[in-house]
Amino acid sequence: MSSSRGSAALRVADAVPVFAALGDATRLSLVGRLSAEGPLSITRLSEGTGVTRQAVTRHLNALGDAGLVHNARRGRESVWALNLARLHAARGYLDQISAQWDDAADRLKAFVENDP
Repeated sequence: MSSSRGSAALRVADAVPVFAALGDATRLSLVGRLSAEGPLSITRLSEGTGVTRQAVTRHLNALGDAGLVHNARRGRESVWALNLARLHAARGYLDQISAQWDDAADRLKAFVENDP
C-alpha cells in the first residue's frame, strides 16, 4: 500500500465519527442551531424542540465524542459551541470526494467523446 493510500485511509477513519454523528436528524439540528445562534446552554437548545434536556445532553455528548462541539461552564450552566476546525475538516473531506467525482466524470466524458 502506498503512503498516499495510507494517509487517505487515515482521513477516512477520522471522517467516519463526524459523519456518523451528523447522520442523526436531532444532532444535525443541534449543529444547525449552534451554527446560526452561537454558543447555547442545554436549556436553550432544548427549547421548542420537543426533546428533553437529558436527550439533548446525550446528543451533545455524541457530537462532542466526534469532536464537533465542546462545552464550557458559565456559572451553573454548561454552554455548548461548535468546533469549527472539525467542521472545516469534514468539509475538506467532502470537497476532496467532490473533486474525485468531477475528475471521474471528465474522464468518462473524454472516453465517450473519443469512442468511434
